[in-house]
Amino acid sequence: MPRRKPRPDRRVDRLRSGGAPLGDVFGRTESGPDGDETYVVRTIPGTRAIKAYRCPGCDHEIAAGVAHIVAWSAHGGEEDRRHWHRGCWNGRQTRRITRRWS
Repeated sequence: MPRRKPRPDRRVDRLRSGGAPLGDVFGRTESGPDGDETYVVRTIPGTRAIKAYRCPGCDHEIAAGVAHIVAWSAHGGEEDRRHWHRGCWNGRQTRRITRRWS
């Protein structure tokens, strides 16, 4: 016998409460490495990481197929985006950027 009252769709409830799993697709905002700028941050899953990048936090390569973070200044535009290891981005407040671009 079916239930009289259907269960609420928990995924829809999460979307309404602000815990949207797709919110990261468009990017979330966080403070940058210097703490004075706002950055748009997006998580790239390993399945979508098809190229190798150089992390500005540790100056090591992020190999293709490795999940990582993409961040760019909210006022600078997407052409200035940088690819970071997740741990390097999370520790950005306690250490300096090792690589600068001109």
